[in-house]
Amino acid sequence: MHDIISFPARRAWRFPLVPLALAAALAGCASAPSKAPSPPVASTPTVPTTPPGTDEVAPEPGFARWLDGVRASARAAGISEATLHAAFDGVRFLPRVVEQDRAQPEFTRSVWDYLDSAVSPQRVMRGQDRLLQVRADADAAATRYGVPASILVAIWGMESNYGSNYGDIPTIDALATLGFEGRREDWARGQLLAALKILQNGDIDRAHMIGSWAGAMGQTQFLPSNFLAYAVDADGDGRRDIWGSMADVLASTANFLARSGWQADQPWGTEVQLPPGFDIGRADAGVRQSAAQWAAEGVRGMDGAALPVLTDAEVMLPAGARGPAFLVGPSFRSILRYNNSTSYALGVSLLAQRLANGPGVQAPWPRDLQALTRSQLITLQTALNQRGFASGTPDGMMGPATRNGIRLYQRSIGLPADGYPSVDLLQRLQTP
Repeated sequence: MHDIISFPARRAWRFPLVPLALAAALAGCASAPSKAPSPPVASTPTVPTTPPGTDEVAPEPGFARWLDGVRASARAAGISEATLHAAFDGVRFLPRVVEQDRAQPEFTRSVWDYLDSAVSPQRVMRGQDRLLQVRADADAAATRYGVPASILVAIWGMESNYGSNYGDIPTIDALATLGFEGRREDWARGQLLAALKILQNGDIDRAHMIGSWAGAMGQTQFLPSNFLAYAVDADGDGRRDIWGSMADVLASTANFLARSGWQADQPWGTEVQLPPGFDIGRADAGVRQSAAQWAAEGVRGMDGAALPVLTDAEVMLPAGARGPAFLVGPSFRSILRYNNSTSYALGVSLLAQRLANGPGVQAPWPRDLQALTRSQLITLQTALNQRGFASGTPDGMMGPATRNGIRLYQRSIGLPADGYPSVDLLQRLQTP
């Protein structure tokens, strides 16, 4: 099971999406787009023509020297002088990007609080309306790549509120800032080179290459490396436009999921009922088998319904033993490739289900449980390590090592081994 506890500021979690090695190398030309992106269905943020803030001043001479090194590397990779001038002649250092990158929120959200917002009635209603508006493009992408239209529109809704908020920060400026700052220099330089290839290929011009502070771009928030690897020119205009062309937005997103393991003949999963006496410790990403095998153990759909066909399916308890249970398969894991957060992937899946007039979550969430703060989780990790239940380096982030350490401790004191961090568990660990 993946991280369900910590939710950084929007777009901070875009860094670990897909390894840079997956980015396809493109040999581009130096031509610029012949026109600006075509208008999307939803309102598009205004492209900034002046610096958004007075704090955005390039630190000299360090930033300029760093850019000289980037230019040299880019030239060696085949980037033309025309592209380098277009990208860097007006480049700005953005201190607010550094501030957001370094921000580590102390307070975290429970999965049910997250889903209350992600799958709110308003978002469902708006998404159903947007799905009607983009039905032709969504169905075309679904037919070509085998990913349901409802899933594509759900990702669109989660990533940019159906195109109304995908960021207005110039991608070149954001990545140059992150690279110069140094904490993620290798990653940022790689993404910056990918962004230069996009400019050189003529898919977009610099002024319209905008997105989040973390470098994610367009209506479904592709990193530049992911753009190179997965973006599609579905409308046939010679450009891959994930900013203004809904055909390109939806086809690119579908291509990403299809090449990340989406199974056209299988749904993302389903909410399930676990049989009496079920070993909660088997609700783990490392325990996978077919839905038929889970059914043989007594796992059933809600109201006793038969399970859908799923291969390599795992039982997932995003809120621990007291919360709802889900059976998820390879298609769900392809959404995790888009954003490696269980709550995000569950949000996309449930939003898509609601957009298709399916049910929401039926079992109650344990809303009386309080999410641990980052500091509390560090204390819990430290206490687990001290007692011999290895949970990795205390960092305030849930991961496989911490979850396994919690499971081992829970088993040692006779609790259901669901791996869920709670205030009660922390208090037990702090009791001599």
